[in-house]
Amino acid sequence: MLAIPLPFIAGLIFVLVLHHSLKGVEAPGSRRYFVAFLILYALQGVVVGLHLGYGLRQLAPIQPITASVMPPLAFLAFRGLTDASVPRPWIHLWAPVFVALSVAFLQVLVDPLLLVIFLVYGIALWRLTRVSGDDVMAEASLQRMRPALRAARLTAILMFFFALSDLAVAIYASVAGAEGVPFAVTIMNIVALAATGLYCILPESKHGQVSPETPSVSDPGDEAIVTRVAAILEETGLYKDENLSLAKIARKAGIPARDLSAAINRATGLNVSQFVNNRRVGEACRLLDETRQSATVIMLDVGFSTKSNFNREFRRVTGLSPRQWRARSKADIPRT
Repeated sequence: MLAIPLPFIAGLIFVLVLHHSLKGVEAPGSRRYFVAFLILYALQGVVVGLHLGYGLRQLAPIQPITASVMPPLAFLAFRGLTDASVPRPWIHLWAPVFVALSVAFLQVLVDPLLLVIFLVYGIALWRLTRVSGDDVMAEASLQRMRPALRAARLTAILMFFFALSDLAVAIYASVAGAEGVPFAVTIMNIVALAATGLYCILPESKHGQVSPETPSVSDPGDEAIVTRVAAILEETGLYKDENLSLAKIARKAGIPARDLSAAINRATGLNVSQFVNNRRVGEACRLLDETRQSATVIMLDVGFSTKSNFNREFRRVTGLSPRQWRARSKADIPRT
């Protein structure tokens, strides 16, 4: 009976989690990097599994090269979710080029190089998620900003983990031999699976929402920005776009995403997602009152893509569920 190597399972699960977290991302460049990263991550799981699980030693030279490509790809992919362009992406080729040269001519440098690559890009990715707060993922749809941010942090944490664990395995193999390496790799992947599972649970603890910062004093400029954004959402019906992102609103308004987000927060005490959802809920209330459409149809018409998010935001704004709102509306109709 053919056994499926654990690294392959771990790689597949992580790919599926990232794919689910990043639905609604419309940044073309970022999506190309993500597709390449996800395919390569799954492929790496296959290579490691076949090498250690089935003893295909011919794959040994390939394994470090494919591993060295993943950190730069992950960084470029998440960087593409910001409202800034990715400058000189070709410069990140240094990682696989150096590792390939080391594999060919000086194998003693392979493990130190991989350690440096994973640490450098892990730090860079972690800093990326801390610099601008939750609105750094401006190209992700509003309801995916928080999951995308969590996915970036999970990826950075896994980079640190694999860097240090690979170093530990290399030291162990040099001292005790290579016999225990497959078991060590199994433990590493179990820990990675546990971290991924924890990630799947934690976003829901905050309802997947981006928490607004404590609002500071607004000024007339902030009020003008809020009025302008509200007019754009209303006149174009942009709020009904379920893949609406902070970056898309900023481009329509001609205002930098960070400035737009800060102005809305200062003037209203809401984050951009809540500000847009307020308008969506307002339209949903109108449709519940004036039509016989089901709540699910209305949910999709006004821009929500999941029932849980719709019900949560509807209750946040009105204090009632959509069913309770419609029932109350009917009860208020005078009988003749």
